[in-house]
Amino acid sequence: MDKDIKDTRSDDEIIATKFVRRSDKNVSMKATSDLQERRLQAQMARRKVFVSSEKFSSIFDSMTQEEKNAYFDKERRRAKGVLRRRTIGRNIWTGVGVVIASIAAIIAILPLFFTFLNSFMTSAEINDNYGMVFQSLSGHSDSAAKYLSSTPVLKLIPEQVTIEQYKTLMFMSPTYLLKFWNSIILVVPIVIGQMLVACLAAYSFSRYRRKRREILFFSYIILMLMPFQVTLVPNYIVAEKLGILDSIWAIILPGVFSTFSVFLLAKYMRQIPSSYIEAAKLDGASEWQIFTRIAIPMCKSALYAMSILLFIDYWNMVEQPLVLLTSVDKQPLSVFLSQVNEAEIGIAFAASALYMIPPILIFLYGEEYLVEGISRSGIK
Repeated sequence: MDKDIKDTRSDDEIIATKFVRRSDKNVSMKATSDLQERRLQAQMARRKVFVSSEKFSSIFDSMTQEEKNAYFDKERRRAKGVLRRRTIGRNIWTGVGVVIASIAAIIAILPLFFTFLNSFMTSAEINDNYGMVFQSLSGHSDSAAKYLSSTPVLKLIPEQVTIEQYKTLMFMSPTYLLKFWNSIILVVPIVIGQMLVACLAAYSFSRYRRKRREILFFSYIILMLMPFQVTLVPNYIVAEKLGILDSIWAIILPGVFSTFSVFLLAKYMRQIPSSYIEAAKLDGASEWQIFTRIAIPMCKSALYAMSILLFIDYWNMVEQPLVLLTSVDKQPLSVFLSQVNEAEIGIAFAASALYMIPPILIFLYGEEYLVEGISRSGIK
């Protein structure tokens, strides 16, 4: 019995002790928080944060609700007027831009339609309309007039449609087909070879940015800015020393190592995220695998754009074949068109119409790739 009482008293003492400890803890926490609050107040007072500021009154405080509504309605009308004037001005400038672009497009396309439609004229009609133009050219004859004797007649629709020029050009004269295949033999290897060289060189310039390679890339840019007439004489001297003068290699080799495609593709490859290459390296890919499976597929649009620009550029070359190819049988179609005389002016129109077909078809096929490749490469 006494033992039970003793145990009960021990429990009461324990409970009382815990209560006292809790009270002391609450008191100490409250004292700590009060102390921190006093310190914060003293610190803010030293910073003069509690300096009272004057109360500013707004114009809306003295307005009634009707006056506020009238004011806001007036501001809405003013904002709508400003927005309407801006929209009208934007539409006017857009219309002016569309008109200017349309006029420029018509001026650019008109010679194509003019050449194509005039290719169906008879030789007599062509001479009647444009004969005075050829008579005024220097070298026509010793007694030729230096100015036009009469105004030429520019006609789009022929009076008499004929295809005799096309028959003569395609079936009765082998010169056109010979020159056409000469152009193909020169242009296709240049485009393929330059794309291969450009891919390898551009990947090297984009992946390894060291001081020496930056200097080399800068020299590429300098060569690109030079007109090809500047390098024509050095190319002639090198071709003569190598013994390839008057051969297709005198045209192909300088074209393969041109600088424009390297510059365009290097600008494009530098936009490839480095995270793709780092992820490929973590997967154990080699440099060749990164080049063939990441860099080349991501540069697909740039490769299309580069091939289109190269084909159009070298399809129209005249100076290089005239200087580096002395044999007439090896010269391309572009040289043939520049040497057509007055007696074959009808054939010249037909040959020009056929000559435009390959570049136009290639451009129409890859127009989207051309725009995307140039825009993403950063060229303005």
